[in-house]
Amino acid sequence: MTGTGGTFSAESRLIHAGTARAPAEPAAPPLVPTSIYVSAGEPRRDRAYGREGNPGWEALEEALGGLEDAQAVAFASGQAASMALMLALCRGRDRVVLPADGYYGARVLADKLRPHGATPVHVDLGDLDAVARELKAVPSVLWAETPTNPLLRVADLAGLAEVAAAADAPMIVDNTTATSLLQRPLDWGAAASLYSLTKAISGHSDVIAGAVVSRDTELIDELRAWRTSGGGIPGPFEAWLALRGLKTLPLRIARQSDSALAIARHLADHPRVRAVHYPGVEPSTLALAARQMPDGFGPLLSFEVDTGTGEAGTGTGRAADRVVAGSGLILPATSFGGVESTWERRARWPGETAPDGLIRLSVGVEPAADLIADIDNALNALEEP
Repeated sequence: MTGTGGTFSAESRLIHAGTARAPAEPAAPPLVPTSIYVSAGEPRRDRAYGREGNPGWEALEEALGGLEDAQAVAFASGQAASMALMLALCRGRDRVVLPADGYYGARVLADKLRPHGATPVHVDLGDLDAVARELKAVPSVLWAETPTNPLLRVADLAGLAEVAAAADAPMIVDNTTATSLLQRPLDWGAAASLYSLTKAISGHSDVIAGAVVSRDTELIDELRAWRTSGGGIPGPFEAWLALRGLKTLPLRIARQSDSALAIARHLADHPRVRAVHYPGVEPSTLALAARQMPDGFGPLLSFEVDTGTGEAGTGTGRAADRVVAGSGLILPATSFGGVESTWERRARWPGETAPDGLIRLSVGVEPAADLIADIDNALNALEEP
């Protein structure tokens, strides 16, 4: 979008993505629930059958791609996007190198795809030498994530991109936690950014969808082919909801990041908290996080409950369950990024590597003072018999 003042910002273009400017056209992109299109003669691939294209997908992809000066492909879920990306990039490669502490769904998916391609290998992304060794051992894909979920560890994107390039390994970055408004992995050398649109991007806990964003046109074409053949397409209504939510992302993510930082700082001094995990309060990676995410650290944080026994494993799971159940405002639920604050004890999920007493908190748009009061009430209740 251009005007007399030159090219507008990505945030402004985001607001108008998918909107036609001709007289009498609707200001909101229309919902197009169709499985077929009128078609005769030579078929137009994106308007022949509903599995190959929909105007709602295209509007959403325009908005997502515009935030990173790239192209986007929308999928039915983040996992569907991940599967297409793994299948596309792992062909001819022997392993996919993943973070040992990243999203467990990616680890599960990589393991399920083992018989069909690359072997998953888990590594500490903070150890660039270890990453380099794994990538150089055999042809590989680097599946990075920063900040990680649920421990919010920050990895050096420039360093990872360098070792990946040296090994001729494409690097993808799961950027779901940060979103493309706070971090642009493609600028740091990633071949693709991966998103669960279910989280902060749609932001209202009412849609499941995913996307891949890339500047590699061949990869984009291959992902679209996988989406069509595999059937991992977003529904028209889901795409419409995701785009509607995306338009308010700049406002939401700014408030959520500010509140999350205030809460993390508060919890760092709480007597019932053993450790806080958030890029904005972690001294060892604060400078790196600020360089990669200059406009905020996102809505997600986690903390470990202290039972007062001095031992990390003694009753911490039960104590964390009590804290989660004791909230009057924060909603006990999984996922993250919604306008409502949610939390959960992550170790309740099979396969999760989080400490037993770790609570993952997704900060919504409620006033930070209210959230802090609710958290304090739940934590202080641990002192009661």
